[in-house]
Order: sequence, then C-alpha cells, then structure tokens
Amino acid sequence: MRLDGKVALITGGASGIGRETALLFAKEGARVLVVDRDEKNGRAVVGEIESAGGTARFAPADVSRAADCESMVAAAESAFGKLDVLFNNAGIMDSADDDAVKTEEEVWDRTMAINLKGVFFGCKYGIPALRRAGGGVILNTASFVAVLGAATPQLAYTASKGGVLALTRELAVVHARESIRVNALCPGPLRTEMLMKFLDTEEKKQRRLVHVPMGRFGEAREMAQAALYLASDESSYVTGASFLVDGGITSAYVTPL
Repeated sequence: MRLDGKVALITGGASGIGRETALLFAKEGARVLVVDRDEKNGRAVVGEIESAGGTARFAPADVSRAADCESMVAAAESAFGKLDVLFNNAGIMDSADDDAVKTEEEVWDRTMAINLKGVFFGCKYGIPALRRAGGGVILNTASFVAVLGAATPQLAYTASKGGVLALTRELAVVHARESIRVNALCPGPLRTEMLMKFLDTEEKKQRRLVHVPMGRFGEAREMAQAALYLASDESSYVTGASFLVDGGITSAYVTPL
C-alpha cells in the first residue's frame, strides 16, 4: 500500500475531492483525520472508511479560524501520534463572486479567509507537526484558474487560488531541506457540487467545456488519484509544483514564457 503507516489530515473531507481522497488514502494504508465544518457528512466518510477496514477519525473545524486549525492538528497527533500528510483542501466558490465591479467586499473577504488564509493557518500549525514527525508532505488545493483565468467571472476565487500557488512555491523553497515537500494540486473544471452550483445554467457549463480539450468535466476521484501520487514516496523529488490535472485546458490556452 502506497501510504502504509502514514497519518493524513484532510480538510474539506466531507465531500468532493476531500471525501474521495480520504477514502483512497485510507484504502492505501493511511490513518486519516477527516476535517470539515459539516459534521454529519464528515462522520459519514469516517464510517465508510471504517466499514472498509480502514482507520479514521473526524474533527470539526472552520479553517478560517486559527484556533480551529491548531486544534485539528493537535487532534491528528493525539489520535494517531504524528502527522505525515497535510492536505489543505477546504475551499468555497461563492455564487455571488463575479467581476471587480459586482463582487461585494464581504464575498471577497470570506473567500480569501477560507481559500487562502485557511491554507496559511493549516501550514502555520501543521508544519511544526511535520517537523516532529521527521518530515512530510503538504498538499494545497489551488485551481487551473490561478494559471489561466476563468471564462465565467469569479474574481475572488481566482485571486485566492493564485495566492495558494504563490504560498506553495515559497513554502516549498523554505522547507525543502527539512524533508517537507509542498505542492499545489490544480484541478480543472470538475463535476462536483461546488462547481455545478456556480455553473448553474447550461450556457455557463458549455462556456467551460468548450475550452477543455477532453470535452468533459473531471471527477473528484481523479483528483484523489493525483493527490495520492503527491502524498506518496513516488513523488519524492517533487516539491514546489503546480500539479495541473485539468483535461488539457491550460496546455491549450497558456503560452509558456
């Protein structure tokens, strides 16, 4: 098993990418702390893992709150004795997010607090735990829009994910000689509840899909497979990467410098 003996903490673990990753990591031998504000569905994921013979616990947290992030890391170490993999995956896409003129300040602030500050808090409290374990892996969920920009305006979301990429690169450099690898997973358009709520008309869906060379939305389980590679020792020489799993969209539209 590719994560045998590892302990993984996954934020946003109750649904979407987080849920699929929690199930896969547990199947691959990791003990998993599922973290989410949604206790009902978070505990349901833990139940699925345990029913399949894996080991998991649930911890409630709002990642925009420093105290919650400190507590979730403490919960992982208390339950499992260490932390090897920190997956800062929790995020939102507010339906009121639009262009600079139409996006309200509260939408901007809330998006930044969860999508970007939440990653900062996860790293702030998670890195000392990884040091105590002798090293480890940080995965941060960014997005293809941080590289390409979105056809449907979502300025706060795009800016927050660009921040995640910058944060990831700097942390990767700073902590490389501590045996701590830091990478960003950059999904393309996914057929998840979060995106489908935002792309709430067929016109909006097609405005995305027309640009995707593979012609379809990705699946959360495909992102979980990418996360597994980045979390495992198979990617032992990979750090500071913006790992694009996007159906080819950025290859079609981004010109290398």
